[in-house]
Amino acid sequence: MRLSVNLFMSLDGVCQGPGGPDEDTRGGFDRGGWLLPHFDDGCGAAVGEWFERATALLLGRYTYDAFAGHWPHVTDPGDQVAATLNGSHKYVVSSSPAGDAWADTTTVLGGDFLDRVRALKAQDGDELQVHGSVRLARTLHEAGLVDVYRLLVAPAVVGAGARLFGADGPAGSFVVSRGAVTSSGVTSLVLEPRDFVIATATVEDGRDSVRD
Repeated sequence: MRLSVNLFMSLDGVCQGPGGPDEDTRGGFDRGGWLLPHFDDGCGAAVGEWFERATALLLGRYTYDAFAGHWPHVTDPGDQVAATLNGSHKYVVSSSPAGDAWADTTTVLGGDFLDRVRALKAQDGDELQVHGSVRLARTLHEAGLVDVYRLLVAPAVVGAGARLFGADGPAGSFVVSRGAVTSSGVTSLVLEPRDFVIATATVEDGRDSVRD
């Protein structure tokens, strides 16, 4: 399976608490809900496409508990996101068992969970997907385990908050395999990592040029 990270992000890179003021207040974060004013049908369609590729889910404990308190109660057969979340196997990275609040759940306990993630990636299937769980996503990113990044980037600047890409993280470049802008100005991106590349501005034969 390929490992994908699927996140909402502000222009300044914040991924924390996109869906509401009380969604994630860790670290004193008080600017939650920044995505919803911009979430339109185009965003909904993009998210639906994310879940079409899910074979299994990999979640941090905080996100798992939030999801488990909501999605099992969504029984609308036409809700693709609910059907995928409720029907797919969930792997939860946690220091304690996740319990039985949600069916089809395996807790990845302590130790070097990255080795367990590598083993999961070696299994058959389409994608092992991370949703929310920005701290987990950042750890996977810094370990070089992410194969696909899907981001909905909202036209908002949030300030302090948890980020996927940090100043102390590894350098890298991406191939943009898909990009679109929704009617409300949200940028939908599908990115695949590649080695970090740079270039130099120069003048060749009197022309402004770029040299790799």
